[in-house]
Amino acid sequence: MTVLKVEGLCKTYPKFQLRDVSFSLERGRVMGFIGRNGAGKTTTLKSLLNFVHPDAGEIEFFGKKLAKDERDIKQRLGFVSGGVEFYPHKKLNAITRITRSFYDNWDDGACAEYMRRFALDEDKTPAQLSAGMKVKYALTLALSHNAQLLILDEPTSGLDPVSRDELTDIFLSLVREKGVSILFSTHITSDLDKCADDIAYIRAGRLEAVGELDGFLEEWRLVQFAQEQMPDALIPLLVGCKQGKREFSALVRTQDAQKLPVPTENVDLETIMVHLEKEGEVC
Repeated sequence: MTVLKVEGLCKTYPKFQLRDVSFSLERGRVMGFIGRNGAGKTTTLKSLLNFVHPDAGEIEFFGKKLAKDERDIKQRLGFVSGGVEFYPHKKLNAITRITRSFYDNWDDGACAEYMRRFALDEDKTPAQLSAGMKVKYALTLALSHNAQLLILDEPTSGLDPVSRDELTDIFLSLVREKGVSILFSTHITSDLDKCADDIAYIRAGRLEAVGELDGFLEEWRLVQFAQEQMPDALIPLLVGCKQGKREFSALVRTQDAQKLPVPTENVDLETIMVHLEKEGEVC
């Protein structure tokens, strides 16, 4: 089942343009939405949630068009953002009570269970919570109305590695146990290496790649070399050349790797993104 379908999404600002963004997300899968700051991730998410109005494009959730069924759709969505702000001196139980009034399918039992699971004290205020605990509380609110799709905008930004690892474990358990789908926007690509099934890579307002994460990783190899080792004829095969302390590094497409005079290595998501952002630079 397709839970989210985006076709031809466009939005123009005076100094930025989101151009023809199209992708889809299936039930029970995690899609990592990656790109450097300013690439268009947040503009895309705000368009999905109707926080900003796109200039063109179609958005469907659960087979329904956002423009026609926004209220029903948002009953089935959960949105969590890093750096989320609540009323700082209101107790959590008061914030929860207000939030539950907006949702038809609010589940008090689920809320209590997530509060317990995340070790959240309802008598505390947001001002008394760490950044990680604020994210867990936002996640509690999102899950307590049985959200079928979570839209996460940099939820792990600013968290320590242990807290980030705990959250990705939580995301994986939601997918396994409840079939929740997750659109996970982040620039911390190591979080996605652990939990993502699919990837959408945006650069300067345009999607550069969409597909399964494993396929995206298998498309590239990393080559590290001294300048004299690389014949001029092979330089055009290299993508995103980057100079290090002692040698150069670049991406090469897997089908071209055997043409090089030096060995190549497997790559992770961060390495691919760093080098693709340098595409066009010459060794």
